[in-house]
Amino acid sequence: MTTPQTRSSDTVFSESTRELETSLTCFTETIFSSLRRADQRRWAHTYVEALLATPGKKSVRRLAQTVSTSATAIQSLRQLVSLSPWEWDPVLSALTHWAHRYGPDPVCAIGRAVLPKRGENSVGVHRYFDPPSGRTLNGQLGLGALMCFGAVQVPVDWRLHLPAPWAEDEELRRRTRIPDSVPYRPVWMQVLHLVDTLGARTAGMSHTVVADLSSVPDTPLLIHELGRRGRDFVMAVPQNLTVLPAGEPEPTTTARLFTKAGPALGPPEGVVVTAPDGSRRGTRMHTALVHLTGPQRGQVGPPYRLFAEVPSGTRPRQMWVTNLTHPQLDNVASLADLAAGTASSIEYLERDFGLLDFEGRSLPGWYHHMVLTSAACVYERLTHLVPSEGRQRGRRQGTAPETRDDGREHP
Repeated sequence: MTTPQTRSSDTVFSESTRELETSLTCFTETIFSSLRRADQRRWAHTYVEALLATPGKKSVRRLAQTVSTSATAIQSLRQLVSLSPWEWDPVLSALTHWAHRYGPDPVCAIGRAVLPKRGENSVGVHRYFDPPSGRTLNGQLGLGALMCFGAVQVPVDWRLHLPAPWAEDEELRRRTRIPDSVPYRPVWMQVLHLVDTLGARTAGMSHTVVADLSSVPDTPLLIHELGRRGRDFVMAVPQNLTVLPAGEPEPTTTARLFTKAGPALGPPEGVVVTAPDGSRRGTRMHTALVHLTGPQRGQVGPPYRLFAEVPSGTRPRQMWVTNLTHPQLDNVASLADLAAGTASSIEYLERDFGLLDFEGRSLPGWYHHMVLTSAACVYERLTHLVPSEGRQRGRRQGTAPETRDDGREHP
């Protein structure tokens, strides 16, 4: 069972800690070591440095002007992100390994980034209903895997959701440079792919998965596959999720109706939720054991814990399902609280690292942009932390822009 860890005296944000940390040059040399050409690695360093140093909107022009007086810097940065043929998967793998040293078993949170776009030319752009805002947007949907270290969450992998029309249209694939190896995957399968990839990159370490998939209709399929892989999870699910009360002869019902009037509920429990920053709040929750229908008709899965806060006012309450049925509800509810931090971390990427400031015409350009912004965020947020092996030894000596993929500034 993984629980949120409160950063205390063993992990400090101080000037002495910063002096121990690795320089940006060493960081980028490590993260981008898979890039074959020296000029690619040099401009990757420059791009990350510019993301860290440029205030406000991060257009390629502003990034270049912040860190270079060269007349060719703008074109070189555009070339790196939009046209240069470098593989992003090895870079994300290196980024995962770098981040993983900052905690023994970080929780893996799945975040959703909606990138609004003008027009229909950006790869994967489609009309998308965004539940948090209640609006239908024209944009791209990115799914990110974030490692959680207490109150700090950093992105280490991404998937661009390609709707079926994009994945099946040969002309669209050619125009936006979608490789043949990238098939259509529904959202739940994209999430599973992120979890599997993180497990492979961290030698199969068992990360508890926390995700808000309350708007994903195929959540039971993801739950089944995570359980089959032995992954612990705490997941927000749709209110109309079909559940079967454990030990009850009643027919199946929805999660919302069950937590509202189910006979197996009993009185709500008093719960103390510990936020990632260590603060605590008291609340009351309904909880009970339920089964979900399996992937095959008539198949019933193992028992899961369904829980939800007692509603307060008119705010709709979140329904959660977990396979952590034995730990105290306080601990499980505290894990669920990480989801709010994930949304804030995505907003942080948008506000401070230019996540939304790139047109993303091609699929390679989209991934290059996400890799570069993620690298800047990981460096900014984690190099002020003492890595876990550093804590064990006492000291560790550490050694965007709204541009089109065709190289033009987006107006």
